[in-house]
Amino acid sequence: MSRDLLPHLPVILAVARRGGFAAAAKELGMSASAVSHSVRMVEDRLGLPLFARTTRSVSLTDWGQLLVDTAGPSISGLDDALERLKSAQGSVSGLLRLTVAQPFTSMAITPVVKEMLRRYPDLKIELDSDKRFVDIVAGGFDAGVRLGGSIDQDMKTFRLTPPFRTIMAAAPSYIERRGLPNSLEDLANHDCMSYRMPSGGIYDWELESGTGEVRVPSSGSIIVNDWSIALEFALEGLGIIYMFEPMLADELAGGSLVEVLPEASVEETGLFLYYPERTANNPKLRAFIDTARSVLRRRSATGAPDPQASINRSRPSASS
Repeated sequence: MSRDLLPHLPVILAVARRGGFAAAAKELGMSASAVSHSVRMVEDRLGLPLFARTTRSVSLTDWGQLLVDTAGPSISGLDDALERLKSAQGSVSGLLRLTVAQPFTSMAITPVVKEMLRRYPDLKIELDSDKRFVDIVAGGFDAGVRLGGSIDQDMKTFRLTPPFRTIMAAAPSYIERRGLPNSLEDLANHDCMSYRMPSGGIYDWELESGTGEVRVPSSGSIIVNDWSIALEFALEGLGIIYMFEPMLADELAGGSLVEVLPEASVEETGLFLYYPERTANNPKLRAFIDTARSVLRRRSATGAPDPQASINRSRPSASS
């Protein structure tokens, strides 16, 4: 059957269902002549009579019955699917896909995901943790989470954390054995744990020198590509770690780590959710942002930062 006949099939089904042209026209909101025209067009193209007509009734022929039995379920299924799409347009359900750079999940995402699943039981959330920068459109993601300085200018953003510092820290056992560095130059004489980037290079520590930011090569005996492993080694006294301060909050508060050269720490812009502008009205994404806003408000004793705060995009990131 030619595709140009497909729009006329619902008319055939309505006539069969209602047993007449006038009743079908009323159901479809069409004129009786338009209904008759559609039926006649399909019959002419098929070369087969679909209805037996009398002055009192309209009934299906064997050919018409075959068409209704064959095409009817497909047309009805399509109608049902379209209705479900319309009803789901404003609902928070289905799959929300996020790409989250390591190690940001625990810093900003976990409490939001927990609250989302409580609020929206029909929602599924997929988190893809990737050290590399990800094209969220090509990757089929709804949104991503990165440091503000790593986000393309054409993306919409929502702040997930206040600005925070990247610091150096070491275990008391390391400090007892090796002492504390007194300057940035002194770091060359210490075991500074190195991080291998996805590109294969070793990440230089970005530190404040007093006159501006400088890059200091890490020169320790340990090289990792996962910050959580570096933290384990640091707690064992194997070297100085360079990491986002919120990730070390418990260890610093408990004394299992001690900050090193605090005057050399650098300020990061904080973590942001980013997404294409065309998906800004996606119900799942809007629900995530609304939930994140309420979670931030509860967690911050001083009030959450402005969600639309500007982003300083000048700083590079270790994710490249």
